[in-house]
Amino acid sequence: MAVSESYDVAVVGGGAIGLACAWRASQRGAKTIVLDAGEPGAWHVAAGMLAPVSEAEFGERELLQLGLESANRYPAFVGELDDAGYRAVGTMVVARDRDEAEALDRLAEFRGGLGLPVERLRPSQARRIEPALAPTIRLALKIDTDHSVDPRKLVAALRRRSTPRRARVTGLCVEGERVTGVATSEGQVRAGKVVVAAGCDVARLDMPEHARVPVRPVKGQVLRLKDPNGPGLVERTIRGEHAYFVPRGDGRYILGATMEERGWDTTPTAGGVYELLRDLSELVPGIFELEIEELIAGLRPTTPDNLPAIGHGALDGLIWATGHHRNGILLTPVTADLVAAACSDEPLPEWAAPADPLRFAGVHA
Repeated sequence: MAVSESYDVAVVGGGAIGLACAWRASQRGAKTIVLDAGEPGAWHVAAGMLAPVSEAEFGERELLQLGLESANRYPAFVGELDDAGYRAVGTMVVARDRDEAEALDRLAEFRGGLGLPVERLRPSQARRIEPALAPTIRLALKIDTDHSVDPRKLVAALRRRSTPRRARVTGLCVEGERVTGVATSEGQVRAGKVVVAAGCDVARLDMPEHARVPVRPVKGQVLRLKDPNGPGLVERTIRGEHAYFVPRGDGRYILGATMEERGWDTTPTAGGVYELLRDLSELVPGIFELEIEELIAGLRPTTPDNLPAIGHGALDGLIWATGHHRNGILLTPVTADLVAAACSDEPLPEWAAPADPLRFAGVHA
């Protein structure tokens, strides 16, 4: 890679977010390059739930707004792509005992108070819709607007729009208080704007400490399962208090995910598998009949306040797209639109302010 290469926008990271940011920037006329080391990131492990309503919690209204904005953009976003694995079949949140039912009732009231589309179901109603649910469940919420996408298909579709260049980025090239490009394993790439969308690996990039966004890895273990009899065990995503079950529509299912503060460790464990199977089997007993296709663990890029960092950084020309924690796939369309706007020096909307990277200015990772 020649030092003389120069681009309007260089994107560090070839996952769903990095690829989508590059695609949107190039649609605005920017000469763009995506640089990626070629190792699968969090997207490779993600289940692909597009569930801002199901995941709406007390005290997370800023994240809810970002999630709703992105979910609303998804149909048009995947409509521009070829076979992104999008499924508009809804989600069911299920309580397995009285304590969980009481907590789910409180969340239903909270979500309903925000005007979110939530339908409360008795156990018999829920089992008529999803017969595989355990007869012991106590309560369910049906949320038709929470959908899913296959992240691996999504990334493949995005790669057909923005093919990444294989190179390991080691850091930013900085002159004074301005980013002028990136340093890679094969040389320097000059760029007017640098978008950092490298997930947890942003913590390993060489850059001025005052400009860094603090991101730490949070481990998540996932089981990828297959029904040899084909699809039909469940149609909707099934969510419990500690586990979720996402159908792909072809007899494959994603069971996840643990939340572990284990640093950079990505080793699957027997304990993680046990917890996932135990928790979900109390909602869908039929999972024990499924075949294991893959056991895998990944690292979610997480900021101290669990909100992403999207937009201009502390250095001129530096734009962040990281820290999405468990919502990277959900927030891909809105992140790409915001980053493309930032690359064109357009002001970002007020609802995106909670994700402003400058809230971390001067905070060392």
